[in-house]
Formats: sequence, C-alpha cells, structure tokens
Amino acid sequence: MLNDRKRKILQIIIEDYIETAEPVGSRTIARKHNLGLSPATIRNEMSDLELLGYLEQPHTSAGRVPSAQAYRLYVDSMKEEPGVLTENDRALINSWFKERIRSMDDIFKSTAKILSRMTQNVSLVLANKKSTARFKYLKFLPLSDTQAILCIVTDDGAMDNGLIDIPAGMSAGEMDYLSGKMSNLLEGRQLTEITGDLLQEVYSAVSEDEVMLASLKKAIGKIAAKNSEQKVFLGGAKQLLNQPEFQDVGRVKNLLGILEEEKVVKDILNAGDDSGLKVTIGSENKFTGIKDCSMVQATYRLNGQIVGTMAVLGPTRMEYRKVIAVMNYLHKYLETILQEPK
Repeated sequence: MLNDRKRKILQIIIEDYIETAEPVGSRTIARKHNLGLSPATIRNEMSDLELLGYLEQPHTSAGRVPSAQAYRLYVDSMKEEPGVLTENDRALINSWFKERIRSMDDIFKSTAKILSRMTQNVSLVLANKKSTARFKYLKFLPLSDTQAILCIVTDDGAMDNGLIDIPAGMSAGEMDYLSGKMSNLLEGRQLTEITGDLLQEVYSAVSEDEVMLASLKKAIGKIAAKNSEQKVFLGGAKQLLNQPEFQDVGRVKNLLGILEEEKVVKDILNAGDDSGLKVTIGSENKFTGIKDCSMVQATYRLNGQIVGTMAVLGPTRMEYRKVIAVMNYLHKYLETILQEPK
C-alpha cells in the first residue's frame, strides 16, 4: 500500500514522463515541483517505488520511468477524477462532425480522424453495419431487354447495386410500378431481415415471374451480406512516427503490419467486452504484436445494439487523461447523433 507521499511522487514521475519522454530524476522533481522535500528524500522514495515494481531504470540514465504497474495504478485512480475536455476541444469535435456527416460511413470515418487528431495516437474504429442499415427503397435501371441494374438505398444514405434478370420486353413503367410496390412493403426492415421467403411473399403480391424473383433473391442476398460485414476505419497511423518509442524502424514496421491486416484489427477490437470504456496496458493486451502498447477502447450502441467499437492505440507512455476524456465525450456524442434521423 502506497502512502500519500509516494503516490504524489509517482504521479509526478508518470505525468512528467508522459510529457517529455525523458527519464525523471529526483533533482528534477525537487526543482519543478514544490513538494517541500529534498532531492535525497525524493530519491529514497523513488528507490522504494522501484522495489515495489512501480518504477524502472533505463540502462543509460540516472532517472526513472514508470512501469506498466505504475500506469495501471494511475489509470485506475482516474475513476475518481476523470479528465474533462476544454470548451475548445468540445467545439472542435462538434464542428468536425457537423461539417462531414452525410452517411453512416461518414460518422465512422470522422470518428477515426478526429480521435487520432486529438489524441496524437493511432485510432481504430470497427463499424458493425448490420445493426444500422435499413431498407429505404429500390429502383430498377433498364440495361437490356433481359437485364436491369437493381439499386437499393438504405436509411443511412448508402446505395448498393446488383445485376438482375427481367422478363423480356419488360417496360420501364412496369419496373417503376414493381419497385414502388416492393419498396412500400420492405421499407424500414434491416437488410438482413429480407430473407428469401419474405422476398417471395412480397414479390408474389405484385408479380409472378419466377426468373426475376430468383435473380432478385440472389442479388439482394449479396447486398445484405456485404452490408452485414464489419468494417474497419483507421486514423493517424503516421502518428506512430512522432512517438520516441517508435523511432526503431523494425518496431514501427511490425505494428504497421498488424494495422494493415484487417482481420487482425477486427480480432483485436472484438476481443474486448462491451462493458464500457476499457484500458489495457502492455502485457494486459492479448495480442503479441501490441504487448508493448496501450489501448483505450469503448463500444457504442443504437437502440440497445452494439453499432461499433472505437479505440486508441499508442505507447504505454500515453496521455491517458486526455485520451480517456476524448473517448468519454465521443462515446456520449456518438450515441446522441446515432439516435438522430439522418
């Protein structure tokens, strides 16, 4: 158990190291911070903290750096005093989204970019699209006497298309009539709810052509499958190069290699639970390639369903208070705008 003095010294070391990336010595603490303690007293306390596993000494320095155990204590203590964004930071986030949102994909892309920009680390956003995409209407665009392009528009403004077979000689007016009737019957349903049986029931109410029905089932099935896939958005991979911890080319290449593998990124983000904001530090991460990094992760929901996951990945010397404040604000902001009709 740490007494108040040790806790204060440890907090100073952590925050100084986060700011400067330089090992912190007792003389620096005595000079910069008005603790009323001599460098010798601070040095003794630092020795105790090192024995307890909270500090480590780089080979080439007389100063100390925090251990993963120290960062864990530091992060856990923030539950009592969470960071708060400035009014300017909140205004930046609000204006960023208002200028860029045109569809659900825009929300996810904007989240990845602003999250990276404000935390100066890599951002990862996993969009669980099947929870949000709902059928709005469909149109048929004549291509030839026996084929047409099927266009499906969802409530998030996205459009998908596929090629279908139509009865020979079907007129544009007949296509418009069929698309209007089907749109009215299917509007508001999630794409994954539009099964072959439902499509047959809807289609049969307005047409009897089996060839076109089979072609519609196949095309809509493909579009629904595409829209149910999770999609990854990344931001700020180049931010790694600005971090002293990633000046080693081999280390950067390894981490960038992981970020380029979409399946690996999905696995990393899906590995977390959905119990709110979570911070994993160093070896707490389950994936080998990020065991010397820290990750702050949170899920967000729409009508009780998980819509996606966002995360910040960076060195263990992460500005946790700022990152957590940004994540908390974005978490609440996204759940608000996702409730609003687009």
